[in-house]
Amino acid sequence: MKRYLLIISAICGLFGTALAQENAKPLDSVLFAGEKHFKNVRQLTFGGDNAEAYWSFDGKSIIFQKTNPKEGINCDQIFIGKLPTSPKEPFAPKMVSSGKGRTTCAYFLPDGKHIVYASTHNGGESCPPTPDRAKYGNKYIWPLYDSYDIFMATLDGKIVKQLTTAKGYDAEGTLSPDGKKMIYCSDKDGDLELYVMDLKTGMEKRITNTLGYDGGAWFSPDGKKIVWRASRPKTDAEIKEYKELLAEGMVAPTHMEVYVANADGSEAKQITFLEQANWAPNFTPDSKHIIFCSNHEYKRGFPFNMYLTDINGKGLEKISRDRGFDAFPMFSPDGKKIIFASNRNNGGTRDTNLFVADWVD
Repeated sequence: MKRYLLIISAICGLFGTALAQENAKPLDSVLFAGEKHFKNVRQLTFGGDNAEAYWSFDGKSIIFQKTNPKEGINCDQIFIGKLPTSPKEPFAPKMVSSGKGRTTCAYFLPDGKHIVYASTHNGGESCPPTPDRAKYGNKYIWPLYDSYDIFMATLDGKIVKQLTTAKGYDAEGTLSPDGKKMIYCSDKDGDLELYVMDLKTGMEKRITNTLGYDGGAWFSPDGKKIVWRASRPKTDAEIKEYKELLAEGMVAPTHMEVYVANADGSEAKQITFLEQANWAPNFTPDSKHIIFCSNHEYKRGFPFNMYLTDINGKGLEKISRDRGFDAFPMFSPDGKKIIFASNRNNGGTRDTNLFVADWVD
């Protein structure tokens, strides 16, 4: 999401010099020492902010969001591209969203003919403004635009159905393996909670009920579990800050942990206790492990790297080692490849690009 990338851009400005001084090895690389799970890494995009790339169910294409003012894309829009099958074949994605408003969180349906994504275009054609961080003590703030709703569209971008209609923030939608259900985040009941919707009937159920941000959820490949990120303000000061920001349509993502539950939300449990920001979790193809993004090793809040753990939070392993930002990992349906967003190999800029690699288990 754009809000993640705004955070990364801000922190890069603060820590870029320090990172360069403390690392003797070149910062630009598509593969770093210690990244033993990656092989045949290929950079797919070159410039701008490219993130949240997710596979089609047949494993042949990806859908993602992109901003690049140099190309006239000044606000996140949705793109679809076929994955190259040979080194010489180019990656040539096409924009499928309308170019109006801001979009985020796109996902393929299993039929290979439709997608879902969130957009603010019903609230206006222009890009909604970013928060003035100075107003909040320069804290890292994510905007929760109340004009976000989730839509279903064809692969060429024609909207066929508006899936959410409640006033407020509705976004972060992903689908169950059979494509029948969508899990998403909404603040329509006064807090940021998770909802599961039956796409055919529109019937839905709220499955989280604890104060704090619950979002970025995924179903496991076997459809039995869900994983998501959550904040849990506990002290009076934390609760006060959370509620005040939420009332203004914002949230501060400085402390989030990873949670797992049954697909209906029952038996929820926290599986990371790392402090700081642990987010962008996803399942491995066997449904028994979780890959996620975290800055817990760095008290200054940066870099962000990817980590692997079992479904109970045991056996933590560091997967990526960029000195900037690695996140939004997703395995291909057959488990042979992984796609992710990273600051690596960006020529010293703040660009975030997409990379695909063979996964070495």
